[in-house]
Amino acid sequence: MPGPLSHIRVLDLSRVLAGPWATQTFADMGAQVIKIERPKTGDDTRNWGPYFLHDPAGDRTGESAYFLSANRGKKSIAVDIASEEGRRLVVELAKNCDVLVENYKVGGLKKYGLDYESLKSVNPGLIYCSITGFGQNGPYANRAGYDFMIQAMGGLMSVTGEADDKPGGGPQKAGVALSDIMTGLYSAIAVIGALVHRERTGEGQYIDMALLDVQVATLANQATSYLVSREVPKRYGNAHMSIVPYQAFATKDGHMILAVGNDTQFDRFCDVAGCPEIAKDERYCTNLKRLDHREELVPMLSEIIESRTTDDWISALEAVGVPCGPINTIDQVFENPQVKARQLELNLPHIDGGTAPGVRNPIRYSKTPVSCDTAPPALGQHTQEVLKSVLGLSDEEIIALEASGAIEQRKAKGG
Repeated sequence: MPGPLSHIRVLDLSRVLAGPWATQTFADMGAQVIKIERPKTGDDTRNWGPYFLHDPAGDRTGESAYFLSANRGKKSIAVDIASEEGRRLVVELAKNCDVLVENYKVGGLKKYGLDYESLKSVNPGLIYCSITGFGQNGPYANRAGYDFMIQAMGGLMSVTGEADDKPGGGPQKAGVALSDIMTGLYSAIAVIGALVHRERTGEGQYIDMALLDVQVATLANQATSYLVSREVPKRYGNAHMSIVPYQAFATKDGHMILAVGNDTQFDRFCDVAGCPEIAKDERYCTNLKRLDHREELVPMLSEIIESRTTDDWISALEAVGVPCGPINTIDQVFENPQVKARQLELNLPHIDGGTAPGVRNPIRYSKTPVSCDTAPPALGQHTQEVLKSVLGLSDEEIIALEASGAIEQRKAKGG
């Protein structure tokens, strides 16, 4: 059965991560996604190492692991939008698309006639999503915005990492580009909402997405805690600001996460740990009291937990319904039986032979399943196909465009 967006065509003028993450989501949902890339170089991330896809002969292809992570299911067309012929091609494609996603600097596409105001005149139903660091207005609108900057400016790093007075204390970024990823997901949600509006009214619209907006919005309880109390949240490392014990602990042979969510679970933990008297102690019998006495309780629990192995703790605590788990390395993640059962690892046939690895979209529909069966494209792999099928160009017209440098078709392996 086709995916829920199988009737939608998306023109993807975005690069790197936030925009491509949104458009990959559309592709997984069945949309036809046409990715516009610069001739010769393509998306910046095609050259972001250190790991690259190799064909069966061992030769490096033009796809990095980073690029593979965000471009599954798309059709790549290499077009020089700085050329008049290339610009006209993109305008014609926009006429035939439902959605356009771009992440150029504010006003960056206006000089090519590819801004929203220009394109809505030729396609009033177009949904046009612009992704920038800081949005289309405000004193920072013209600044470039990158994930690392936004994690810092948007407050995420101030609540991530150990406290300043702890070993290794100081602000930390997340281990993945969360500001970009979350902006990609919010952008996908925004576009789907605009598609619903268009189905009711026939109207397209403009969407202004900003990484900083998304990062501030997704501070979630940390933001509202500040707004309620006007007290600046602190870093708690692997602990939780509102729940105790809810953190990482060293075990006899490694580490584990203990995530006690209520007082009943704390009682059960203490029984398993052989210290029921702690759960009955007036200082620790409720979460609010445990918060007040965190500094004395956690060292006691740490000493107890360090006396047994990780597997021993997990087996015993899971048996009584106390949330806990190991801290897996990524190789252990993909060996986990639950991850295997959910078939999260993908291996997709690639045009250069062999397979391109990836991770399955986590959305599970009962009626319109997502599709994750097409590998990320080689640069310009679909130039001819798209120009013929969408715009009806002839072989002769395509040859002439390539000769002019306006387009590029996929070259041999390694390009």
